[in-house]
Amino acid sequence: MEKFLLRNVGVPNSHEIDVYIGRGGYQALAKALKEFEPQELVNLVRESGLRGRGGAGFPAGVKWSFLPKGVYPRYLVCNADEGEPGTFKDRVLIEHDPHGLIEGIIISSYACEVEHAFIYIRGEYVFGAKRLEKAVAQAYERGYLGRNILGSGYDLELTVHRGAGSYVCGEETGLLTSLEGDRGHPKLKPPFPASQGLYRKPTIINNVETLFNVPFIVEHGAEWYKGFGTERSPGLKLFCISGHVNKPGVYELPLGTPMMTLINDYAGGPSKPIKTVIPGGSSTPMLPPDVLETLTLDYEALAAAGSMLGSGAVIVVGEGTCIVRLVERLAEFYRHESCGKCIPCREGTDWLYKIMHRIEHGQGREEDIDLLLDICDNISGKSFCPLGDAALGPITSSIKHFRDEYLYHIRERRCMV
Repeated sequence: MEKFLLRNVGVPNSHEIDVYIGRGGYQALAKALKEFEPQELVNLVRESGLRGRGGAGFPAGVKWSFLPKGVYPRYLVCNADEGEPGTFKDRVLIEHDPHGLIEGIIISSYACEVEHAFIYIRGEYVFGAKRLEKAVAQAYERGYLGRNILGSGYDLELTVHRGAGSYVCGEETGLLTSLEGDRGHPKLKPPFPASQGLYRKPTIINNVETLFNVPFIVEHGAEWYKGFGTERSPGLKLFCISGHVNKPGVYELPLGTPMMTLINDYAGGPSKPIKTVIPGGSSTPMLPPDVLETLTLDYEALAAAGSMLGSGAVIVVGEGTCIVRLVERLAEFYRHESCGKCIPCREGTDWLYKIMHRIEHGQGREEDIDLLLDICDNISGKSFCPLGDAALGPITSSIKHFRDEYLYHIRERRCMV
């Protein structure tokens, strides 16, 4: 199929503004400023059904409509803190097509009546941050940022802010706290950022891929966009697939595409017989291979199967992989990344890792399996932010589908594989 989100990836010097303009870049911005009032753009995005591509899947136009009337200044923050293990789609967009993101930010800022926007990019994305900073400078030079953009009377400042390597800053309130200069701790909601966000002013926070879709919706229309995907999950989606496949990478597909189409037709097929698939980033529950033939890649189908679409990061796990060792490594990650602010997450992730570690290293007890599930129950829905719940998916789903491996580790004190 024709590429839209990835249309500039692989084009020589695609990060340069002249190449971007030569391939039709910034035309959607000119159209938005000339033909639409801000509220009309909000309605357009809402009508398109575009859902947030960062993991939650909340409708972007609905989120924009939550901004309180007549309260200024307002801010828009692009969440480029892509820290979910297995997820690397935003990195591809940032490094290969930074002006596509900038154009999406400008149009979205105009729609939300924002005069200062921010890109919060994870600290590890050093190369991507440099490309963004250069692209922003080029956009200022050409009049796409700054005062009186394209003679429209609309002003917008855009700031690139680098994070310091914290997974929890991918959560929107933790991100805002970090952006304000404090330690990146999450906050309780409500109030939600749309009413009280950055500097306690109305703030819209959208993921890189979400904002990247906006120029295409402006250019082609809401009905065109809804022509892709399903009724409840419309549009195009980037899927980053890794693990035991022959061609790992980022692929652009309509939502609702069969899982095996992504694995076989795009990722070159599995390099080993499939043992399990983690469909939406490391925090989403793993699925057994017997459901994959009929599974489609959309929010509703994956929820019905007992998992989540998440960020669209598909991790294929082949036979010969120790599930207990895999889950131990993920438990170590979430324990390390917990900010420590709330007790359920701080203490719970620590104990989950300790128990997984002793099972993996031949010191487990059969009652540890139920103890893991009990700790998961004590964390679920009780932490300040979603990190606590994110740590549970690998553990609860692996016990559900691979309890025999846990028991083998415990009884035989060695790995089944």
